[in-house]
Amino acid sequence: MVLARRAQVFGSFLWRAVKDPGSKQLRDVNKHFCQCYFTVPATSELPKKLKKSERKPLVRSINELKREARQKKKDRQKAHEIILQPPENGMLVKQLIPVAHQVYAARLELLSIVSRLVKHIAIYTCSLCGEAHVGHPPHKIKSCNVKGSLSNKQHSWVRGGVEHVLPTVESFHLYDRIGRAVSHNEMLLVDQIPAIVELCIQAGVDIPEYPTRRRAFPVYCVAGRIIDFEKRFPKDISLGKDIDASGFWHEKKRVDGGVNPMELKYNDIQDFGAALAVQGMKAWEKMCKGASKLMEKYAVQTCGYCPEVQVGPKGHRARNCQAYKHQMRDGQHAWQEATISDLVPPVYVYHIQDPQSSEALVNGLKRYYGMLPAAVELFAQAGAPVGKKYASVMREDVVVPKLDEENWVV
Repeated sequence: MVLARRAQVFGSFLWRAVKDPGSKQLRDVNKHFCQCYFTVPATSELPKKLKKSERKPLVRSINELKREARQKKKDRQKAHEIILQPPENGMLVKQLIPVAHQVYAARLELLSIVSRLVKHIAIYTCSLCGEAHVGHPPHKIKSCNVKGSLSNKQHSWVRGGVEHVLPTVESFHLYDRIGRAVSHNEMLLVDQIPAIVELCIQAGVDIPEYPTRRRAFPVYCVAGRIIDFEKRFPKDISLGKDIDASGFWHEKKRVDGGVNPMELKYNDIQDFGAALAVQGMKAWEKMCKGASKLMEKYAVQTCGYCPEVQVGPKGHRARNCQAYKHQMRDGQHAWQEATISDLVPPVYVYHIQDPQSSEALVNGLKRYYGMLPAAVELFAQAGAPVGKKYASVMREDVVVPKLDEENWVV
């Protein structure tokens, strides 16, 4: 009863503080009484962790998608030409070609910098659930809740690498982006490359190992049918002659594996680690911002229940989805419009406010810890300043109490 009465008095005190912060009664209160911690959730910008039965949120509302589908159906029933704009007509968007080259260059620079920093900053990953952690020692938060995990839900940490900081999402490479979709029988005959690289290729970046068709004349849409005059009346030099559009079985240099790290001007990571991290942070922001700009024109599809991504106006037809109720779809994916998080997954890890500290993050104080994308956390621990974009998720304004002080936290 005494504790309940004290809680009621303190609750009324806080209500008066919010309602009338200039009250004389509040000004006369001892200043030390107001030095307490508040656990107001400040990580509202973190994406919600979906259950296996939940579908990814749609970029556009379902009513808007239905309205657009009905309008397209009416247009197909009319025997008239539908004017297509780039890139729907097979042509490139000229003003986005430099952006595609910038995104591709920023990705190469980002991979080079991360591969150098992970040699000096430890990366851990859970061998059971796949959660990542940047910095040493790994945290002790009991959040491993998958099949086969330990009874105390602690993680089984092993050393990780670049792929755990920058995971690669692959997509089928399309020789003709407005052609037919990849069928199930062609699933093993078509190359799969990083989706962001495929986006850059379709937007104007030419890679000899992965050729794509560049049209000189646009295609036309009449009564819902695509008419390609270049195909009906080919030039003297065929655009598709002697081109292997599916080089999966040949020994070709992969986009990631064959790229040599850039020779940067920083030779000593201990002296120039902060400058290297700042350069990596700029490359990360340039890649994400540029990819988002490309996705406004070049469509990218993702499955609503699994991480599968296909760059192009429509998804592939490979029946390899193993997500929620895939039997009802015959293994096909539930395609919807993708976001930048589907193309470049931000692996969120716990933010360490003091990288020089040797104390691990504990389970009892997990509600006070902020989070950051793994790449951003890696650069932050190397000395790069984190911008205001991540201020609400990293929670720098929250003071982490000691374990013996946690009982006094409000």
